[in-house]
Formats: sequence, C-alpha cells, structure tokens
Amino acid sequence: MLSKLKIEGIIKVESGLHIGDSGEFAAIGAVDSPVIKDPLTNLPIIPGSSLKGKIRTLLAKTYNNDSIGSKKAINNDDPRIKRLFGATPKDENEPIIIGRLIFRDSILSNAKELEQLGAENYTEIKFENTIDRFTAVAKPRQIERVIRGSKFNFEIIYDVGNEKEVEEDIQLVKTGFKLLENDYLGGSGSRGYGKVKFENLSIKPVLGDYDVKELNAILEG
Repeated sequence: MLSKLKIEGIIKVESGLHIGDSGEFAAIGAVDSPVIKDPLTNLPIIPGSSLKGKIRTLLAKTYNNDSIGSKKAINNDDPRIKRLFGATPKDENEPIIIGRLIFRDSILSNAKELEQLGAENYTEIKFENTIDRFTAVAKPRQIERVIRGSKFNFEIIYDVGNEKEVEEDIQLVKTGFKLLENDYLGGSGSRGYGKVKFENLSIKPVLGDYDVKELNAILEG
C-alpha cells in the first residue's frame, strides 16, 4: 500500500540569509543582489530546491567514498543518498532513480512577530566591498538579506518505498539537518551569512496508515 509521510518544522534564521533572485539587471540605485520573494505577498522565501541541494551536497561530502573536494557525479552518490534524492544515470541501460523526498518552498511565517520586535522590514541591505587584489580598487555592492530571527515553516514529503529502510532514511534526513546547522544556507557563508537552526521537527502520515512513533523519536533525538 502506498504511504506518504510529512516531515515538518521551522527553519530559524540565526544570521542574515541571502538566497538570490535574478541579478541580471539592476536599476541605478537599486539593490545589486536581492533575495528571492513570493510574488503574491512579497515575503522572502526559501526555495525547496535550495534546501534540497544544500542538504544533498553535505550528505555527499559525508558519505561518498571519495575526497570531500572532488566533483564526483551525483549518479555515483552513496546509494542511500540516491534513493532519497534521485539520480539520472548517463547510461541508457540504467534505470532512472526517483527520489523519495519532495521539498516544498518555505515562506516567511513570523512576520507579525518580527514587527513586534521592532523590525521595520523583513530584509536588510548589507553594504560590502570587494577589493581587486591587483589594482586595490574597491567595488561596492548592496546585498539584500533576510533578517536574523526570521522563521520559515518547511515541509518535506517522504514516499515510503521500502519499510525496512524507513528508519535509516529518516535518520539520514536528520543527519542532513544537523550538517546544515553546522554549515550555511544560501550564499556568502564564509562571511557569516546563512546560519540556520531546525526547530519543532515532527513527522506524520498523510497517506496510508503508518506508525511514526519511532520516527519522531529519531527527529527529536
């Protein structure tokens, strides 16, 4: 029987977060690098693709049988990673692996709380300079960041493919969260951007009848 589980929680931003929108054009005086926003509410969002890509990359660096700095193709990722995130082999004789995880976009969820804390905007503009190492000429730029204290409700759908592998899969997802907490999300992490924390993690069935008690224990541990 087909079963689907929902992993949900909160992504709390602990330092300014920048996940960029298109920077191909900026009017004079405009922000050089804006954050991506929901077109209906103009609130910042965390794209599911950004969260998925970062977690997969960190897990690959941790579990793949190669050096951390290598550019190994995702088709050769550890089998546990491929079954969660999917892979499209180059060899036509190999089957396409459909990942078990679906990452949803996350929209800012605590706008009123930020206003009560005194925030006038949900983003901030950070002015930075890059210095040409040969000419010593400074190139100023304006980078938009989601402000510290912002919270995003996130949701991941997990397809139960093999009941014997469910606990291992959820443990791998939890490991991905921990790795990300000790890394960064978005751009400019080496300059202090993108520190995040996962809170209020839980899992529940959304299709089929599945006992999630042990799985919640994994997420809470």
